[in-house]
Amino acid sequence: MFANRSDAGDRLAAELEDRGTEADVVLGIPRGALPVARPVADALEADLDVVVARKLGAPTNPELAIGAVASDGSVWLNDDLVDRLGVPESYLEDVREREAENARRKAARYRGGESLPDLAGKRVVVVDDGVATGATAIACLRQVREAGAAALTLAVPVGSPETVTALEAEADVVVALVTPGNFRAVGQFYRDFGQVTDEEAIEFLEGR
Repeated sequence: MFANRSDAGDRLAAELEDRGTEADVVLGIPRGALPVARPVADALEADLDVVVARKLGAPTNPELAIGAVASDGSVWLNDDLVDRLGVPESYLEDVREREAENARRKAARYRGGESLPDLAGKRVVVVDDGVATGATAIACLRQVREAGAAALTLAVPVGSPETVTALEAEADVVVALVTPGNFRAVGQFYRDFGQVTDEEAIEFLEGR
């Protein structure tokens, strides 16, 4: 059980230091990952930035993730779920374009209009506050991989065991402090898992 996201970040930072992890850039997935990513970036003496992805919701249930898309258009689809629900290709194209644009706008807001830093040849650590389905994490990892990162680590305080295993195919290294067998949701492993506002997340990004 983590007290809050900052506590989780401190513990994740300590684990990465113990492993000898080196990073040029730490990328947090807004909004909830920024309080976790800040102590990680500080401990690894790396720049902190963001990588943004948006969930793709099912046609009749927007809360059900059938995939995710990153701000550069990198996409991951849960093909089994898409097939089972009979999601039309036209819907996938529409929702992918719409959410990719939303992700681009969000990334621009966090960076003050600046683009993603040059990741070619860099050692990159992507941080989230936890992974359940892993949809947004996969889309983000694919964007970073496409940008030419030389080494790619995903670091999370907690995750579903099945999802963490699946994510090992997307990153060079996956570090998860706990992968509980009774996992139902990320928030169950935090005493304080309140919403993080955009304004609060940007303050963590700026080091305040």
